[in-house]
This record gives sequence, C-alpha cells and structure tokens, in this order.
Amino acid sequence: MPDRPTEEKKGGFFADLFAPVGGFGVTFATMFRKLETEEYPEEKRPTQPRFHGRHQLNRHPDGLEKCVGCELCAWACPADAILVEGASNDDSEGGTGRFSPGERYGRVYQINYLRCIFCGLCIEACPTRALTMTNFYELADHNRGDLIFTKEQLLAPLQEGMLLPPHPMVDGLEERDYYQGKVARATDEQEEWVKAHHAEPEEGLAPSGDPVEGVDVVEHGRQATRETTEAVHR
Repeated sequence: MPDRPTEEKKGGFFADLFAPVGGFGVTFATMFRKLETEEYPEEKRPTQPRFHGRHQLNRHPDGLEKCVGCELCAWACPADAILVEGASNDDSEGGTGRFSPGERYGRVYQINYLRCIFCGLCIEACPTRALTMTNFYELADHNRGDLIFTKEQLLAPLQEGMLLPPHPMVDGLEERDYYQGKVARATDEQEEWVKAHHAEPEEGLAPSGDPVEGVDVVEHGRQATRETTEAVHR
C-alpha cells in the first residue's frame, strides 16, 4: 500500500497571513449595518398572533365558565406549574350555585409562573378550550408570591351579554349545546335570576366564597385585578 503523506499541504502566504482574523468575518460584516433598536418599554412591538403569553380561562357567551375542573391541564404540565381542584355545581336551594355547564367546575385554579415554561401543552390537553394563552408577557414582579396567579386573576373579563356566575344555564339547553355554539348571550330569565339571587361579594372574596389573591374589588359585574387586560386569544 502506498505511504500516506505525513504532513497536510500548507496554504499559501496570504492564507497564513489572514488566518488569525478569519474568525472576525461575521463581526466585520455587521459592524456597519444599520441596527433596529427596540425602545422597550417606551415602545412595544406587537407579538405574533400565536405568541405563548399569560394564560386565560375563558367563558361561555352567557358568562358561565368553560373550565370543568378535569385537571387534564395539570397532568399535561411538564413543569408541575398548575394546580386544579374541581367541585360539583350545586343548583339546590342554599347551594353554591352553578359556575359552568354540566356537572363540575374548577373551584381552585392556580398557575405558578415561577415554574411555567410556556410550552402550551396545557392548552392542547384542555377538552373544552377553557384554557388559552394570551399575548401578555410582562410577568416580572418583586415578590415571588405574586407570580402564583389564582383563578380570579386568570378568568377572562365579562363581555357584553355575560353575567357573573353563579347562575343557571339557558333554559332548555344542555351542556353539549353550549359547546355547539347554541348560546349567544345571557337570556332575560338568567338576568332576572341574577338580580334576585346575587349578593355583592365581600371584598377579597370570590362569588363562591373562596379568598381571592390579587383582586381588589368586584365592580359592575367585572372583577378588577392587577392584570385586567383585553387579552388576545391564541
């Protein structure tokens, strides 16, 4: 077999001369390029439509919550950032009332944004499209406890035609009718029921009687939180 050359062929004089500065090619190429500086936070660029930002718990058009407390989002979370505790809707006299169509609702819902990696697996696991991700991304805070968001902070604000739960479903409709889009807004019967049964919640308490963290007051049927924004759905 022929002997292999013991030495690699050397480059020429100019190759050896410019070899030490060859690694700066990208640097030299961008030194005189015009930079686009973002003046954040004075000027904010809009995010992409499918940006993974803060979560939102959505409502049906009459105000009832879409979350049924199934805990699938918590099971799907790889960072163990979601805590869900379900409870039964109670339409009986003296009961807690109805917060969602069907049998159950999410009584406790918390997301720990110190753990959340914004992967979006939780919203893919949600069978009712109750949980989506908004374009809101400014989540920094001075207190670690304030980065654990509660249900009242994550719930979508009430829009026109919605009533603050608890209240009964639209008369004559079932749970599946809600997900088939047969509910357009709250009916007159629901509005009369709310006027007759609703009492103003105490400051710092949700309508279910649970304590609320980060919620200041409940005014005109809309909970005013430190993160009340018109969020953009994913």
